[in-house]
Amino acid sequence: MLMFAGAVALGAAAPAEARNIVLTNDDGLTANVKALYDRLKAEGHDVIVAVPCSQQSGMGGAMRFLRPIAPLTENCANDAAEVGAPGAGPMTRPGLGPDFYYVAGTPVMAMLYGIDVVAQSRWGGPPDIVLSGPNIGQNAGSIVISSGTVSNAQFAMIRDIPAIALSAGEHTASGADLVNPQSVEVATLTVRLLDQLELSSGGGRLLPSGVALNVNFPDQLANARWRMSRIGSYIRYDVRFVTDMRRPNPNGEQEGPAQPGVAIGRSNREPGPGQADNEAAIVESDIAVSVMQLAYDAPEETRQLMGQTLDTLIDN
Repeated sequence: MLMFAGAVALGAAAPAEARNIVLTNDDGLTANVKALYDRLKAEGHDVIVAVPCSQQSGMGGAMRFLRPIAPLTENCANDAAEVGAPGAGPMTRPGLGPDFYYVAGTPVMAMLYGIDVVAQSRWGGPPDIVLSGPNIGQNAGSIVISSGTVSNAQFAMIRDIPAIALSAGEHTASGADLVNPQSVEVATLTVRLLDQLELSSGGGRLLPSGVALNVNFPDQLANARWRMSRIGSYIRYDVRFVTDMRRPNPNGEQEGPAQPGVAIGRSNREPGPGQADNEAAIVESDIAVSVMQLAYDAPEETRQLMGQTLDTLIDN
């Protein structure tokens, strides 16, 4: 794991070699993804953008199996494609060029379209790396379970493709012009990370098999340091099912009937003992880099413990 220690130092890295990259997210066409695409292309990388047609935050690893995707019944986010276009294909918004694709489906469906269809057509195989994001809002702590940004990286890892999930602050939200100065800052920092991985790889694989990164950028980037972190147990957001999703109007009144749903908000809890290295705590001021393992498999010592617990049941 020495390469990760070097990655967070991030001094003056050598220029990266040209890599084949699938860039995906769970937000659709945004300033964040456009800024990172532009920065990667400026570095000489070959980049395919494959994102959901519409905002798909909170969909996690959801997929719609064995159901054909119908033509669009409404325009994609930021007019990436218009009503009547196929359920998946190249974006038609003027000025984007031929590298941008959409899928009227979940984040993982869009990522798979990028690696299974577009990458196969262009490169005859998988990309060198999947970059998922930058998300609008951090994916730090337990929220990663429902994150399409993180699930894209997990599914790429299952395919044995190096992957990094990237999440930025809420102030990187996109307007119709796809321009946000903070998106450009996040893109520049992301390329620094990629350059460092390239330097450590010696031209080989960018991340070990079965490993992906979850990288969270703070709201304020000016004095942020790169720090190793862990997903851990600190909860930055409260996610709860509530019986009334209504919000007060400017007069402090709630209008209409109560409707149930899932609410999310910032937690007021401070990190407890042993949680100082949790990414959800670090990202308050610094750039948190967490190392993710493949899927849900438990460590060997935990498997052995459960084998002993179920000794009389399990046929050894």
